[in-house]
Amino acid sequence: MSLPQPPAGGTPSLRRGALVAAAALSLVALTGCAAGFDAETLQVKPDNAATTIDDIQIHNAVLITEADGPGGPASVSARIFNQSRKDQTLESVSVPGTGSSVVLSPAKGSGPVTVPAGGSVLLGGEGNASAILEDSGKVGEDGDTQQVVFRLSRTGAIKMTVFVVPATHYYEKFGPSSAPSPSSSASAGSEKSGSDKAGSDKADAEKSDEEKAGSDSGDAADE
Repeated sequence: MSLPQPPAGGTPSLRRGALVAAAALSLVALTGCAAGFDAETLQVKPDNAATTIDDIQIHNAVLITEADGPGGPASVSARIFNQSRKDQTLESVSVPGTGSSVVLSPAKGSGPVTVPAGGSVLLGGEGNASAILEDSGKVGEDGDTQQVVFRLSRTGAIKMTVFVVPATHYYEKFGPSSAPSPSSSASAGSEKSGSDKAGSDKADAEKSDEEKAGSDSGDAADE
């Protein structure tokens, strides 16, 4: 006498148990991948490109297009950590496959983007340094990948393959429209310089008038 065999694929209760276990493991993995080094990264988000070369770690690297897709500017967003005891300069960011230049700007003013010793710098988002690709026409469609090269003063070139994503949902505040334009920063610097020069010219004129008045007073006394 043979015992009845369960249907192929296991019993319904076992299959349901396996599906529940797989879903639970997927949720744990997603939450773990989303964790970062600071409060900004402690939220669920896609598992983006990350790498470590010597004392430099680059996390959550991604190429962000405008919300309506490629065609306008795009931004390279990433968190760069420097675990050494010496500052490093982020000399350039490039996306070789597009043939378009990337404009790198510090969070404030002009000059190089410095990754401080024992600290980090965030590319993208209001009030942060920015790396803006002027023409995203050749980055491909959202969901495609592109090679991005980060060049640092001591570590050299770090190549990564990153996803192309639109500036929506989590990425909205890191997209190209959230970055200050280099022209506006330069204009602000020019205005400040012009204001300083005007102030200096005014002070020189006042000083000259005072000296002339003193000289006229002395001449009158001699007479």
